[in-house]
Amino acid sequence: MTPLRILHLAANRWWTGSADPTIQLVAGLRARGHRVCLGVIPGDRFEAKAREAGLDLVKGLTLTPGAVARDALRLRAAIRREGIHIVHAHHSHDHWLALIARPILGDRRRPHVVRTFHNLRAVKRDRLAAGLYRRTAAAFAVSRQIEARCREVGIPPGRVHWIPGSVALERFAAAADPRPVRDEFKIGDAPVIVSVARLAPNRGHDLLLAGFRLLLRELPAARLLLVGKGETRGYLERLVAELGLGDQVVFTGYRDRDLPLVLAAADCFALMSAGSDESCRAALEAMAAGRLVVARRVGALPETVVHGETGLLIDDDRPESVCAALAAALVAPERARAMGAAGRRRVHDVFSPERSIDGVERVYRSLV
Repeated sequence: MTPLRILHLAANRWWTGSADPTIQLVAGLRARGHRVCLGVIPGDRFEAKAREAGLDLVKGLTLTPGAVARDALRLRAAIRREGIHIVHAHHSHDHWLALIARPILGDRRRPHVVRTFHNLRAVKRDRLAAGLYRRTAAAFAVSRQIEARCREVGIPPGRVHWIPGSVALERFAAAADPRPVRDEFKIGDAPVIVSVARLAPNRGHDLLLAGFRLLLRELPAARLLLVGKGETRGYLERLVAELGLGDQVVFTGYRDRDLPLVLAAADCFALMSAGSDESCRAALEAMAAGRLVVARRVGALPETVVHGETGLLIDDDRPESVCAALAAALVAPERARAMGAAGRRRVHDVFSPERSIDGVERVYRSLV
């Protein structure tokens, strides 16, 4: 089939939220023979990761509110020069910029603007947004909740498409060696819970710590590894000290290249909040690593984790509920391993990058 020419825009500075899914999608489309370029904010980690992946970046973009006019002119020139069929936006700034920059080339030659909504709050309900959505050819939702919200705000159902998160299964070997990480943090053969989430407000760390403290009454040898970095680390370290958990809770810092080994050291994985990427990629990665997932029913987690089969879902925000789920995950190791293996199979069947790219590509083809 004829290759498409696609421009992605992602005004994200950091390696979080939309960053990895965007790079994964751009790289996957390019591997299928499409001409794909990417516009990012220069000088930060997202740009560095995009260059590391060998992606083609649009030169001279700033993707900041103060540079809209200049960015629009540069994008318009790039769209004309490359003969772009699709402009795919990942944030509200990109979305508006794509429409402003789109040249008038006649209905058949004018590129279509599409949007991925990576979190629920990005779907606005005001009149300004309604006008934006009327001019958007397709909307991709990373969770069923976002899909429903898109329809509620008036995006025609035929333009809304559920494209769940994905993870590269081959990166997370089911038989990875847990010893390097267990030795690093001197946790021996203790039951270990791992949670990967940015250390930021509203990420559920307080609730997880409260539940873990109750768990220690039943499993005093248990350990909790908090993986990530962020602005609330100081607060969380003080909270851990106040709760008397200094010997049981480990702040591992940010782990990237050795994340599969960190997950291999876990007996179960815990996630209390969806964060800025409601596809909940951290949970998908834990499932790919063959780990049972304990999570609250937020974001995409209800459609990601099958309760009782690949993990345990918590319906409220009570520490007692968190404690009960963690205890159930840790007291029956054979059952936990079986659920972890089921989770890995589910990633293969439902959340593979190829399946996600298939869905996006199919929508592109329907527009062009």
